[in-house]
Amino acid sequence: MAVLEILKYPNRTLRKISKDVQNFDDALHTLLDNMYETMHEKQGVGIAAIQVGVDQRVLLINIPREEDNQQYKEDLLEIINPVFLKKEGSTKWNEGCLSVPEFYEEVDRFEEITLAYYDRFGEKKILQATGFLAIAIQHEMDHLNGVLFVDKLPILKRKKFEKELKKAQKQ
Repeated sequence: MAVLEILKYPNRTLRKISKDVQNFDDALHTLLDNMYETMHEKQGVGIAAIQVGVDQRVLLINIPREEDNQQYKEDLLEIINPVFLKKEGSTKWNEGCLSVPEFYEEVDRFEEITLAYYDRFGEKKILQATGFLAIAIQHEMDHLNGVLFVDKLPILKRKKFEKELKKAQKQ
């Protein structure tokens, strides 16, 4: 397994729309394993393939458990070719992103989602999610469509972000 480089905003690749996975093969399994290693190393709760430069509809989510705030590999969700079946309610969530380091802001999201997807072996799955899990899935699915959480910010917060980014890049 390898830790991959995470692309950082404003890298143009992050704006690509990811393509459906066609082959559930060893190459996909290696990508999934490397993405897990990368996410774990960078202390993320989610990662999309495009963040490591691969434009495939693949994402991982590993939410820490409430009782000890630890991530366990057996809780890992490998989500391939996801499609929303239902999106309900609305909530605000303070989000961050491995591709937009050290910036956090409140984003509007759906409160509850239902998702159809495939696992690493091409088995079809259905998932209902609320809370942090629903938020993380929406955030990572945005990546598959070339959207970053900062794109969802109101104009004044977006300007604040751009200003902070320019300042950080000068240092």
